[in-house]
Amino acid sequence: MLNRRILRIKAFKAIYCYAENHGMTLKEAEALLDISCESTRDLYLFLLALAGPLTDEARSRIETARAKFNPTEEELHPNLKFVSNRIAPILREDPDFNKLVTRKKLYWDQYDVLLRRLYERIRGRKYFKDYLDSGEDSLEEDARLWTRIYERELEDNADLAGILEDLSIHWNDDLGYALGWCCRTFRALGQGEPWRLPPLYQSELPGNEQMDSDRRFVVNLLRTAFVNYDAFCASVAELTPKWTRDRLCTTDLALIACGMAEARMAPEVSPRIIINEYVEISKYYSTPESSGFVNGLLDKLINQHE
Repeated sequence: MLNRRILRIKAFKAIYCYAENHGMTLKEAEALLDISCESTRDLYLFLLALAGPLTDEARSRIETARAKFNPTEEELHPNLKFVSNRIAPILREDPDFNKLVTRKKLYWDQYDVLLRRLYERIRGRKYFKDYLDSGEDSLEEDARLWTRIYERELEDNADLAGILEDLSIHWNDDLGYALGWCCRTFRALGQGEPWRLPPLYQSELPGNEQMDSDRRFVVNLLRTAFVNYDAFCASVAELTPKWTRDRLCTTDLALIACGMAEARMAPEVSPRIIINEYVEISKYYSTPESSGFVNGLLDKLINQHE
């Protein structure tokens, strides 16, 4: 499930925590890394579990409208296509999925405000109306609808962002990645495939048996950056004599340490590939000036040790 880019981000975050708290042990940093990695898959499960409650919200709306004192003809005879979608029952009735959701307590019951607002927004979308009015009625079409909902309604949803922030410090940054895996799951379900829990690392996916272990990669990256952090910072200091360590951005130091660690771990990989990875990460996690700073320092530090 987790690719190399997101694994680099998780190692960088653990090293950042160590940089902010030098009392952290390597064992504690590794435990933090494990929790962070597993949390992405937990978020995927939590988001996927939204399909059932959102379908229930639509059904509740229909039943409430029918029970009105003087319902309209449309309320008496509503379009039931969405509430009869096939995707939500597939997940709801899957024993493995339900066992995981129950064990991890990934429930949506208390988030009725989000469910109401989300359904209200969805039912006004053109793609949703087109789905209701199309002549097609298939599992594949249901899967396409859920893919559109997850692609278009959740990543920039303020209500959802607040919920995720309250539930886990790891989840907001992983939202886009987890949503992508949800959409991948919907497409597979739409083709008639059963639900399967994705392996935590992409090297464990079927067909990837020849890949180096992603687990080994991220653990070695963390360990190398952790053990050599002070030495890496000293190398940075030599190239930035006008800047004290206190004046350097901790985020940038953590990124540079991870880049130097990866270059030491994989001397056969082009330095430019490694540098580009951490420059891209810096664009999201650090200051506007950081990408040039990280790029320039990593280029000098890695190449001078070749």
